[in-house]
Amino acid sequence: MWNIGIVGASGYAGGELMRFLARHPRAKIRAIASRSHVGKPLSEVFPSLSLPDLPLKFVNTTDMDDCDLVFLAVPHGVAHNLVEPLLKNGQKVIDIGADFRIKNLDIYTKWYGIEHKAPQYMSEAVYGLPEIHRKDIKNTSLVGNPGCYPTSAILGLAPLMKAGLADLDTIVIDSLSGVSGAGRGEGALYHFPHAADNCLAYGVGTHRHVPEIEQELSALAGEELKITFTPHLVPAVRGILSTITLKLKDVSSTEQLTKLYEEFYKDEYFIRVLTKDRLPQTKNVLGSNFCELGVRFDPRVNRAVVVAAIDNLAKGAASQAIQNMNIMADWDEKLGIDQPAMYP
Repeated sequence: MWNIGIVGASGYAGGELMRFLARHPRAKIRAIASRSHVGKPLSEVFPSLSLPDLPLKFVNTTDMDDCDLVFLAVPHGVAHNLVEPLLKNGQKVIDIGADFRIKNLDIYTKWYGIEHKAPQYMSEAVYGLPEIHRKDIKNTSLVGNPGCYPTSAILGLAPLMKAGLADLDTIVIDSLSGVSGAGRGEGALYHFPHAADNCLAYGVGTHRHVPEIEQELSALAGEELKITFTPHLVPAVRGILSTITLKLKDVSSTEQLTKLYEEFYKDEYFIRVLTKDRLPQTKNVLGSNFCELGVRFDPRVNRAVVVAAIDNLAKGAASQAIQNMNIMADWDEKLGIDQPAMYP
């Protein structure tokens, strides 16, 4: 049994962590922290988590000494101030934010506009996408949990990158996200009167997930590449649907692509490669750690169309973080997160 601490537990990702961990057979939530809720009972901040086995109160971020692993569910620029004392205390850390996803300090500084306070740990941290970095995750004490958009994009493109079938200059990623991706804080774009019946593109060419996607795809392809990435906000609470297009080499059919994806992910429980009569939908993965993938080949333009669906708060954040925890602890990866999607 591991004792678990959560810093930033009052946000959406923190709430999802507690929802999954409440029924985890080998992890016990020992401490939850939030700067704005110290001393408050969990039931006041998250009435949905008013469970007999979670009689918790929010504490200070320093009250984590008896935790085996600490999740940092905090915005970028916060986690890098907290990591060093935890690691020196022999604790394992999973940062759900962005401070330890990027390996290059200059790229982090350029895209996030702040000085990294713990650059010595950037190379030590493992990018926590289990389907790609499982062996390294198992042997590390610090995981940078992937962003939600990058999770869908990288899983959608990984088979083509590894097989060398992609024209690397033609990758275009269009992603749709529910408003929960912005977090629990207020913002006019995410208020119901604006978000309902509305769809908008944002962060065009400037979204901070771009370098994360390029870093991982470049590593898979074995050479540097650039992408075009456009995120969109849609009138839904949660879920991400990414549609990826790119030109291909030596591919002539949808069947060929599907076989490639099925072989690549044949041992991955949480990846579902759909057959040619179905395409991914967010409804099929909400509240779960599953990722649905569908592929099509358009012979008219020699392009692949890859569609990926995940829950941005689950596989895109909390449940993927728990999957990483399970790997670090050498437990069955499915523990605590092996549940189907919520429907309807």
